[in-house]
Amino acid sequence: MKSIAIVILNWNGLNYLQQFLPSVMANSKVEGFIVDVIVADNGSTDGSVQWLSSLGEGVKIIQLDKNYGFTGGYNRALKQINSDYYVILNSDVEVNSYWLEPMVSFIEQNPNVAACMPKINSYASPTFFEYAGASGGYIDYLGYPFCRGRVLNIVEEDNGQYNEAKE
Repeated sequence: MKSIAIVILNWNGLNYLQQFLPSVMANSKVEGFIVDVIVADNGSTDGSVQWLSSLGEGVKIIQLDKNYGFTGGYNRALKQINSDYYVILNSDVEVNSYWLEPMVSFIEQNPNVAACMPKINSYASPTFFEYAGASGGYIDYLGYPFCRGRVLNIVEEDNGQYNEAKE
């Protein structure tokens, strides 16, 4: 059976974990796959590891000895995980029941695809895209980055206009 590792990096983010991790644990099942939710802790001192430990077998913990930052923390954690697919997820993201399966299905049907991302909607205004993510990343002819769903500080409402996968 193939496996999916959902990897969440944490550093003193107990409040985020308590608020958002339950949605990840409840909504990350994909039929025919083993799905592991893994929190890599970057040397937190706020009780994050203790709280995670209290959750039992629903979440795996990788304890790093200090804060290696975003890239360093993820790199160290990913080296310790063996999986067919890896999902890098921020600790302040609430997921819904249909977030993971479409991406896995797309990658399974398109073996030349190496990475993908879902649409990201605003937590505060769920019918609008999140400024930080929107839907896919592009670079315009002048070299400026933009995403479907947002250009500079203009964020679109999500009316399903970006529901189809796009390269």
